[in-house]
Amino acid sequence: MGTITTPHVAADIIIELVDHPGRPIVLIERRYPPHGWAIPGGFMEVGERLEHTAIREAAEETSLSVTLKALLGLYSDPARDPRFHVVTAVFVAEARGTPQAADDAKNVGIVAMDAIPTRLAFDHDQVLADYRAFRDRGCVAPLREGEP
Repeated sequence: MGTITTPHVAADIIIELVDHPGRPIVLIERRYPPHGWAIPGGFMEVGERLEHTAIREAAEETSLSVTLKALLGLYSDPARDPRFHVVTAVFVAEARGTPQAADDAKNVGIVAMDAIPTRLAFDHDQVLADYRAFRDRGCVAPLREGEP
């Protein structure tokens, strides 16, 4: 049998700061290409559960200990990451405290929902639009099976 090539697997985390007024979220400015502001996250390691990937990446990039609250959705558009095909599970999590940029994060920002920057890295504009629906109405990300 030949070698099987599959997409990379990642976890991204929308971190709500529950001890801040309005429950703002945490964004990171990426240290490495592709540059820009993004949701914290990273690649799954062999032998690791996806939920642990999310918790580990949140700690590595923001220095926050998070509690996962929900799975917002899975994002698998082959064009979502310019480096290669990446499938990510996006989790919603809660944390307390002040984030500190670390690891792959050049900077960290605490951002109110009405102040999210435009043109985020990857497909994070779409992810955060889905998160707004989740936060406002409790709707998880819609299925996009028929979309290109």
